Amino acid sequence: MPLLKDILFGASLIEIHGDRDQEITSLAMDSRKVEKGGLFFAVPGLTVDGHDFIDKAIELGAVAIVCEEIPQDLRKNTTYIQVENSAAAMGIVAANFFDNPSKKLRLVGITGTNGKTTTATLLFQLFQRLGYKVGLLSTVENKINEKILETKFTTPDAITINALMAQMVKEGCTHAFMEVSSHALVQHRTKGLEFAGGVFTNISHDHLDFHETFDEYIKAKKLLFDGLSRDAFALVNVDDKRGHVMMQNTKADKNTYSLKSMADFKAKILHNTLQGLELDVDGISAWFKLIGDFNAYNLLAVYATAVLLEEEKEEVLTVLSQMDGARGRFEQVVNANDILAIVDYAHTPDALENVLKTIDNLRTRQETVITVVGCGGNRDKGKRPEMARLAAQYSNKVILTSDNPRDEDPKQILTDMMAGISKVDQRKTMVIEDRREAIRTACNLAGSMDIILVAGKGHETYQEIKGVRNHFDDKEELNKMLNG
Repeated sequence: MPLLKDILFGASLIEIHGDRDQEITSLAMDSRKVEKGGLFFAVPGLTVDGHDFIDKAIELGAVAIVCEEIPQDLRKNTTYIQVENSAAAMGIVAANFFDNPSKKLRLVGITGTNGKTTTATLLFQLFQRLGYKVGLLSTVENKINEKILETKFTTPDAITINALMAQMVKEGCTHAFMEVSSHALVQHRTKGLEFAGGVFTNISHDHLDFHETFDEYIKAKKLLFDGLSRDAFALVNVDDKRGHVMMQNTKADKNTYSLKSMADFKAKILHNTLQGLELDVDGISAWFKLIGDFNAYNLLAVYATAVLLEEEKEEVLTVLSQMDGARGRFEQVVNANDILAIVDYAHTPDALENVLKTIDNLRTRQETVITVVGCGGNRDKGKRPEMARLAAQYSNKVILTSDNPRDEDPKQILTDMMAGISKVDQRKTMVIEDRREAIRTACNLAGSMDIILVAGKGHETYQEIKGVRNHFDDKEELNKMLNG
């Protein structure tokens, strides 16, 4: 077991009361998970403050406490460590406790509003097929080689991240690919990690319920690149005007990718169909199973990352051309009547517009496009009318429904969405609160060659209502209704 004084190395310490030479058996930021001989981190949160649970943690066996304020009544045989920021200290201490696993991996972090999951998943699959043992931390799932581990957050807490990476190292992984959310960066969940590279996909309005302003959201994403070392690479999409902003203060080797302008890694769309994409990538023509302009960007980001990780260009493109995308990202369901249904995680205006534009560009105009979409509760309310407006703009018929209402009244969410529907578009818009019934209605309305888009939940297999997660899978529902 590591000694307390050793795992505190590198953390910004203010004051220590007690023995620094004792062994630490485990780490916890949730007092209910404290084990005998453990170290408890009192982290101030949005709804609860870990400092209120220090006594409970000690009663359950914690022998050391990391906190921002030392309690007035100090317990015997307990060491108190005062730090500037408990969350930041937790990242550094967790890395030390698990013997800095990120330094033993080639860890690449992917950030941006859209494309993180597909990019991370494709990188994981690519490097597996190239013969490596690989780890993945994503919105859809965490994986260590073929082992799938459940995930609840895009980026887990620092203790979980380091525990997962230690397991990756133990099982022989050489590379790991990780989605890095803006929440995680601001909350120091990636503190103490050593990245071999950082990738920026794009940025658009999202999570303003948390960051409050778009400028703060941009600054949050930029933190990944600010923290890269001189030995790492930064790779950014310069077709997004914030791409160069991400690299302003980075020490890393700077690299760019683009479909539209000059860049270190360049691609051009040769053919774009509902069957796939043909791209010219750095002068090499290749066909890919993925669909749409947004996936052209994802594929280019994956290709560029692999080349920066010293893989052969031709081999990378050959393997990529054989691969499917991430679950719940433009995932297709087809029935005997040639109705095409698409499930996509698009839950921001930008992502929804990308998917709808892709369908619009590839359709023959003989089909009816039916879009089923909702918005999550307890999240950025500003995007609700915009999501509805975009759905109406690009669709022949729109069904507004529930997503994950969480603790909000679904009717109020739908009222907020309807504010974005013009009087003219109201004629083609239906409101069906029950998501299963909304999908059933879309399937009943569709005829041969029509296209149904069910947006917002993608890979998720649950619907969260009043704090309860009920099983619900958009793809499963579509398959039942279209294919019996």
